[in-house]
Amino acid sequence: MRTELHIKKDEIRQATCPACGYYVAVPFLRSEPQPLATLAWPETADEAINMVKLPLDFLRCVECGHIFNAAFTYDDVPYSSKPNLMFNSGASWSHFIRKVQQTLLSRIPENPTVIEIGHGDGSFIAALAKSKPGGTFIGFDPNGAAGGCDNVQFRAEYFDPAIHLPELQPDLVISRHVLEHLTNPLGFLQRISFVAATIGLQPLAYFEVPCVDRALENNRTVDFYYEHSSHFTSTSFMKMISTCGATVKQIGHGYDGEVIYGLMVLSGTPHHLAHADESLTYRNATDKAMNVIKKQLIEISASVKKVALWGGTGKSAAFIDRYCLDSKRFPVVVDSDKSKVGTFVPGTGQVIRFRDYLIENPVDIIIIPPQWRARDIIQEMQKAGISTDQILIEHDGRLTDFHRDSHPYGGETI
Repeated sequence: MRTELHIKKDEIRQATCPACGYYVAVPFLRSEPQPLATLAWPETADEAINMVKLPLDFLRCVECGHIFNAAFTYDDVPYSSKPNLMFNSGASWSHFIRKVQQTLLSRIPENPTVIEIGHGDGSFIAALAKSKPGGTFIGFDPNGAAGGCDNVQFRAEYFDPAIHLPELQPDLVISRHVLEHLTNPLGFLQRISFVAATIGLQPLAYFEVPCVDRALENNRTVDFYYEHSSHFTSTSFMKMISTCGATVKQIGHGYDGEVIYGLMVLSGTPHHLAHADESLTYRNATDKAMNVIKKQLIEISASVKKVALWGGTGKSAAFIDRYCLDSKRFPVVVDSDKSKVGTFVPGTGQVIRFRDYLIENPVDIIIIPPQWRARDIIQEMQKAGISTDQILIEHDGRLTDFHRDSHPYGGETI
C-alpha cells in the first residue's frame, strides 16, 4: 500500500545537501533569526541584547536525512576573534577522548606523522604526541592554540590538502568537530581523499562530528544554532563517508550516542584517477592543437585562397571564438538555417549569410566546425550546387581535409 505525503509545493526546496550532494530538501525547523550562540561572548547586557541576529533556515535532505542551515554564511562567524575551543574536562567526555586516542595510537607506527585539522586548544594531538615521542604531530587551525613544543607543531593556517598532504605525507589525518562548521564538508573530505590518491598516499583518517539522532528522537531544539551549519545523523554521516573514496574500518558512536565517528583509510577511487588522467591528457592535447590550428589558420589567411566558415552559432561560434577567427581575416560565414541569416557571430561579429551566398560568391576552402554534421552539409552543398576545392574539419589536433585525410566522420580516404 502506497503512503502519500501531502506536502505543499513551496515546501519542496532545491538546496544541495552538504553531506551527500542530493538536491532536494524539505523544511525542518522553524526559528526566528538568532545571535551567535557560542562565539560572541558579549561583555555587557546592552551588547548582548543588541547582537546581530542571523537567519536560521534548517532543511533536511530527503536522500540521507542530513540537516543543514541553507542560510548559513561562513564569513558571519568570527572564528578569528572568538575561537571555538571545545570544553574537554567533563568526566564522561574525557573518558571517550581517551578511548579514541588509545584506538588511534594502536593503529599508527612508532614514529608517525600525524595531522589534526582544527586542533583547537591542542590537547588532543598533544596527548597523542606524548605517547609517540619519536613522531611528528602537526595541528592546523588559524584560530587555535599557538606555538607547540617538542614533537608538536601548531600552524595558524587552514589545512590545504593539495599543499600539505604532499609536504607532510601523514600516516594519520584527524578532524574532530570541524565538519559541522563547514559549508561543504563532503567536498572537503573528497578533496583530501582524491589528493592522497594522486600522490599514492593511503593514510588512516579519523573524522568525528556531533550526532543528532537523539535530538530527533526526543524533539530537542537546542542543538540547532547558527555556528553549526551541518547536523549529522548516523545515516548522513555514513553516506558522506561512503562517497569520499575511503575504505571504512569502523563507524561508531560515543558519549551516549551524541557523537558519531569514522575510522577509515583514505584509499581513493581508481575511476576518479582515471577520469583525472583522461582530463589532463585531453587538456594537454588541446593545448597543443591550439597552436597547430592557429598556425594553419594564419597560413590560410595569408594565402590568396578565399575561405568560408559554415555555421555562425553554437559549435561553429565556439570554434570561431576559440581560434580567434576575426571578421577581417575570415569575413565569410554562412549557415543552413535561414532564421539565423542577418544575425552576427557572437564575439567576432561576422554577419551570417544564407548558404546560397556561396553559389554567386564561390570560395576555395570551406571550414566546417561541427565535424559530425560535415557529411550532411556536403550533401546539402551538392544539392544546392555549391562547390569548393577543399573542405576542412578539426580532427586529432589539426585541420584535416575531409576528402583526402583519414578521420571518423564519413569521408573518403585516398
